[in-house]
Amino acid sequence: MVQSKFKMDDRMKSLWKRSTDLSKEGKRNVYVDNPEFLVYHWSGHSAGFSPATGEMALAEDQRINLGDHNCRVDNGQAFPYADDMPSKKEGFDYTAENWAKDYVFFLDHSPAEVYPNETIVGEFHWQLDEARKFVYPDEVVELGFDLRQKGAGGTSLAHTCPDLSIGLKKGWTGLLKDVQESKAKWEKYGNRDRVSYLSAQEDIINAIIRYINRHSDRALELAKDEKDEDQYNRYIKISENMKQLAAGAPQTFEQAVQWIQLFQVVERINGHGNGYGRLDLLLIDFYKKDVEDGILTRDEARNIMAELYLKYGGNYFSFGGRLKDGSDATNEVSWIGIEAYDMLGGYNHLGLMWHEDMDPAYYSYGCDVVTRHGCGVPTLVNYDVMRDSELYSGYSEDDAWNVSYSGCQWYCSVGSEYSDHDLNSFVLTAPMQRAMKEAEEKDFQTFEEFWDAYTREVKVTADALAEFKNRVYKWQSRVWPEMVTTLCMKDTIEKGLDVTAVGGPHNAYTSVNVLGVPNVVDSIYAMKKVIFEEKKYTMKEINEAIANNWKDQEVMRQTMLSQEKFGNDKSGVDDIFIRVAENIRDTLKEERNIKGFNFRASLFQYMGHTYAGPIIGATPDGRFAEEPIAHGCNPMHGRNTEGITATAKSLLKVPFKEYQGGSLQIELQPKFFDGKENKGSYIENFSKAFMKAGGIQINFNVIDLEKLKKAVDDPKNPDYADIVVKVTGYSAHFVVMDHEFRKEFVSRVNYDVV
Repeated sequence: MVQSKFKMDDRMKSLWKRSTDLSKEGKRNVYVDNPEFLVYHWSGHSAGFSPATGEMALAEDQRINLGDHNCRVDNGQAFPYADDMPSKKEGFDYTAENWAKDYVFFLDHSPAEVYPNETIVGEFHWQLDEARKFVYPDEVVELGFDLRQKGAGGTSLAHTCPDLSIGLKKGWTGLLKDVQESKAKWEKYGNRDRVSYLSAQEDIINAIIRYINRHSDRALELAKDEKDEDQYNRYIKISENMKQLAAGAPQTFEQAVQWIQLFQVVERINGHGNGYGRLDLLLIDFYKKDVEDGILTRDEARNIMAELYLKYGGNYFSFGGRLKDGSDATNEVSWIGIEAYDMLGGYNHLGLMWHEDMDPAYYSYGCDVVTRHGCGVPTLVNYDVMRDSELYSGYSEDDAWNVSYSGCQWYCSVGSEYSDHDLNSFVLTAPMQRAMKEAEEKDFQTFEEFWDAYTREVKVTADALAEFKNRVYKWQSRVWPEMVTTLCMKDTIEKGLDVTAVGGPHNAYTSVNVLGVPNVVDSIYAMKKVIFEEKKYTMKEINEAIANNWKDQEVMRQTMLSQEKFGNDKSGVDDIFIRVAENIRDTLKEERNIKGFNFRASLFQYMGHTYAGPIIGATPDGRFAEEPIAHGCNPMHGRNTEGITATAKSLLKVPFKEYQGGSLQIELQPKFFDGKENKGSYIENFSKAFMKAGGIQINFNVIDLEKLKKAVDDPKNPDYADIVVKVTGYSAHFVVMDHEFRKEFVSRVNYDVV
């Protein structure tokens, strides 16, 4: 066990054990339905992640387990009232109103559960997409399959950050009043569509209030037969808190945290998940008031926040950053938020937003936590680069300052952005391979001829992706609106529009995950040197070799493999990195979505790289088809031979404010810290230097590589059950992930020296 600075009491230990057992038992696993979906984010089977149960769920041996970071608690059973869903009894149609009827029915038939020892309640067992059809019309499906042939894909469920301060201030009854007032306005204007949407919102909020009241009733019911005085008092307090949240806004720190937890539950039932903003800013006023009133201590607040983390393994919250006036936003809740994780350990998805004016003691503590727990929590992100990236894209100052970490390496402006990222994919090897065929057919003699062909093919894929995404956007608010999220977005209720609709949010850029950047860079550089400059091989010979997965061509493969590789601070290959990155950035920026915003390049993809190899085939960088491709914009496995600093320097040769993310992943072995008295100081100093130079995010793992290698093929061994790793931008128990993920993870470069 990791030595934490804070001790759990017996009550917290019992809650920790329950949450951890749920993870280890596979009840928080996240699935996708096939490798192609993981790579291209388009399968035709479903428009999102694969449900664990229900009519759209696949057999266990068909789906791919990403790890145990789901918010739902799988009870092994399908939603028992699926056949009675309104869309099945009364008829299905692609409208928000039809969707809302199903949502209300679903929530009304979801149990309200209260467990011993907890004070923060609320969890769910099924997602709506397990009981309601979640498939786009045929015109979208067919276009999606066509797009995959060009090397791209995507659907739309976001890592948006709703502005929970709206709900915390108003409560559900206040949100209901806003909806009713907006509805009355649109009735006056005679706009039937918006009236209909707002009527559906009324029904949803009333269902949520009923759901909260059922929790109050359940706690009261349990209290009647409870003999233990402490537990009795907890049940009574839960019941009273729920009564308040059903009737109005939260009044205390504990009620505010409970409100946040319930919002997450009723929103995440929707399917894929969001980030939830800057927890320290959301809670600081509640904390200060309760401390002044003498009803809350720092230790009690830490336990309450720890409960929030335990209830919800997959929550993305941020701490730190700046206030609107540019000053440091760090406050006492910022400390408590990281302390709560330090006490628990394990995994969570917390972001520590660094900037140069941050309280140095707070950042030092965060880096110390990363080092001691070893699994990349909190994630270290650069607030200023994230804010500047939003400004670069065209956000207003009012929207951009309140940016928050919201997913593996994604971020968005709280309450003002529908951030369509995570589930869009551009596999950069595809246009390169098409350009290679053209180079062979036309017998290109110069590298620039090849480069021009490559950039044309990038544009072909980008155009096709834009056409597809716009078709998705045409249908999105009808196929799968995000009506609970909408309630805590700026101006959406006043407009009477869903956050997914054209004109709904302030900002609606399309972020695209770009897979295979390092492999394309290494490949193009090798071809430049070997084919066009040294004339050792022809493009025809290279094409034939990779088509046959380098069979009988080991000398050629070694020639291509021996060229400079990205990640070692070598100017030749890094110059190609700059050209490749700038090209995909500029090409996507030229595309427009029907919401009126451009596309943004994200030099990252969370786990598609693991399965992409056999799908895309061998590549000219010397990679075999069966090997994974590079993880995000990190060097290909085993190729960064010059140490961490050189890798960072290569990555920093592009300005990350002009991209939508691009994290540096670092796996450190424990012996890396041999002789270092203050282990956290290395991570602190390195990360500060990286971020001062323009880096946007670092994920640190401190792992025993030899132990992990043993765990790859022995996942049932209890010696490995507690190993938690930062997989990409999320953390998970190592042995819970699919075998291919475990294999890929241990094949990464694991540093034991600088």
